Amino acid sequence: MILLFLQHKFYKMITAKEEKLWNKNYIKVWSANFMIFFSFMLLTPLLPIYLSETFQADKQTIGIVLSGYTIMALISRALSGYIVDSFPRKLVLLTSYFLFFLFFTGYIIAGSLLFFAIVRTFHGAPFGATTVANSTVAIDVLPASRRAEGIGYYGLSNNLATAISPSIALWIFHATHNYDILFGTSFAIGAVGFIINSTIKLPQKEIIKEKNKLSLDRFFLLKGWSEALCMICFAFSYGVISTYVAIYGKEELDITGGAGFFFMLFAIGLIFSRLVGSRSLRKGRVAENASIGCIIALFGYLLFALLHNEFGYYSAALIIGLGNGHMWPAFQNMFVNLAPNSQRGTANSSLLVSWDVGIGIGIVIGGFLAEIYGYHSAFWCAWIINILGVTGFFLYVRKHYQKNKLC
Repeated sequence: MILLFLQHKFYKMITAKEEKLWNKNYIKVWSANFMIFFSFMLLTPLLPIYLSETFQADKQTIGIVLSGYTIMALISRALSGYIVDSFPRKLVLLTSYFLFFLFFTGYIIAGSLLFFAIVRTFHGAPFGATTVANSTVAIDVLPASRRAEGIGYYGLSNNLATAISPSIALWIFHATHNYDILFGTSFAIGAVGFIINSTIKLPQKEIIKEKNKLSLDRFFLLKGWSEALCMICFAFSYGVISTYVAIYGKEELDITGGAGFFFMLFAIGLIFSRLVGSRSLRKGRVAENASIGCIIALFGYLLFALLHNEFGYYSAALIIGLGNGHMWPAFQNMFVNLAPNSQRGTANSSLLVSWDVGIGIGIVIGGFLAEIYGYHSAFWCAWIINILGVTGFFLYVRKHYQKNKLC
């Protein structure tokens, strides 16, 4: 019996060492996630210009039209967690992904501003659902021993797509001056992502049918309420900065086209810190990674609010990127580790919903402050709200997570 026990332990140790992070399924879902954000972000920098030139829309109208997808994505993410947990995940993923890339044809055939607004708004639903389903499937195909590390690397697909797609979009447009080519490119890239995901092989898991009535916990991870409040604070700060950084740089610092370089530095910081932080996550240092990220980002927001020059403008971008690159995957691990396997979708949707809520509030309040009191008041508000989130994390959330985590 002792010999059998030792053999069993030795076998588990050997197989654990041989578990691969970058297995075929993980590479596929990672690549498909890259396609989601690349195809979506390819249009983002040019849609305001397209609406202005094609439909003669004013700035206020453009803001209303483009904000519709955010609201719809928020609603769909809140529901998607429950759907992903209650139905076969591959079926949910492929259905939402198919609708996601199919909606790009709507931009091509939209002949009026109203039709375009409807397409853009409803496009947010499959986008929100696909991001939840894809991230949940990514967790499913990761070996348990490499899950925390894998979540960190998974976010690189978002960051890389977001960093390079706007530049490629501008290059395509300047070369062709044809918006339909951009819409068609997004459709094609989304279709490739769908095909990639259709070849994923998921482990068979029993779908747990709830006998009790639906509760709020099936749509939002109630155990992660304090983590969600912190995430809302962090997203608020990012929402203010990211929305008004371009116009602030142009009007007050006389930096023409500086927003592109700002977000490039931000993406570099994200990518570097994710690569470094993933090693720490592999060792189970989730709370430590979150702590480092919170402090670094807090300093970046302070620098942006304090220094009204190019140095403060660009260095803050890199520092905030470094902080968010540590903080985001750590918080995603926290949400996932607080949830049982049957609520992984709910955990992912709760994280994304919290971020969306914070971004939305930040945009609204930041815009109000910038209009009445100037940009600097909005940026100081972003820093103060960030302090609240960091304070809450160190005083309560970190201990709450350590006490309630399931793995």
